[in-house]
Amino acid sequence: MSGSGWPDIPYLAWQGSCTALHLYSQIVGKYRLAHAPWVNHSWHATLYVDAMGLTTGLIPDGPGVTVQFDLQRQLLVASNGEGARESFALEPMAVAEFDRRFKELIRGLGGDPRYNGVPNEIPVAIPFAEDTEPRPWDAEAVARFHRALVSIDRVFQQFRTGFLGKVSPVHLFWGSFDLAVTRFSGHRAPLHPGGIPNLPDDVTREAYSHEVSSAGFWPGGGGIDEPCFYSYAYPVPDGFAEQAVEPAAARFDTTLGEFVLPYAAVREAEDPEATLLRFLTTTYRAAAASAGWDSAALECATGVPRIPRPLD
Repeated sequence: MSGSGWPDIPYLAWQGSCTALHLYSQIVGKYRLAHAPWVNHSWHATLYVDAMGLTTGLIPDGPGVTVQFDLQRQLLVASNGEGARESFALEPMAVAEFDRRFKELIRGLGGDPRYNGVPNEIPVAIPFAEDTEPRPWDAEAVARFHRALVSIDRVFQQFRTGFLGKVSPVHLFWGSFDLAVTRFSGHRAPLHPGGIPNLPDDVTREAYSHEVSSAGFWPGGGGIDEPCFYSYAYPVPDGFAEQAVEPAAARFDTTLGEFVLPYAAVREAEDPEATLLRFLTTTYRAAAASAGWDSAALECATGVPRIPRPLD
């Protein structure tokens, strides 16, 4: 996929709408978090890319509820296990208004819309019900962002298959608003210091209980005002920043403490998928080599449709 599959998504041009979507995703994510049993590393709370936008998957609340951001038709859609379906338009509104409409929608489907009403992982956490500032909604920019996520998810899913060890799903963390995939060495990590804004340290420490090499994508914000890919290791092994990675546009950001690659470098490449896969692969290998992971036991060839993985 190229061209329309890798659209231009300059962050500053839709920053207000991106912030609104981020906060709306926190509301929906917190609803899932309130009902799903805890899974290691908070994997029970995330959202997933689908053909129309972002989805919670099935939430064990009442008759069973699924919530979807339909970013192509600009709708928030929810359905239950009895066949009922409700929706409202994604349009300019305040976060408090989205919160009110969402709770009303969930109640109408037989669910229980009680969840923590304060945002996570942002410096200034205004409770959703009190956030009455009007928010913009650039429908065209949101739809382009979704098309980019579909292409990114495809490459992340392919990268995920090349690992026999523990590896996360490809999922969107609504706290930091990044699409991510994480590989684990199997070794325990030192206690994380915590300190992430408006996130309990217990959550952070459980998430980083074991050594990781994690890669992902941000639409922008958080110190980088452009969409970009990232890759980091925890704990950070000696020599990680000095490792050679590809493509040439990738760099180690000393402020963030991780490798970054501008989305534009992937979008403008002759083969965007291969370019992104090189970044994911070489930054993982930088982490694994620096930390002394047992690569022979953990890695494998990437998966091929309809062909079972050969046994050694």
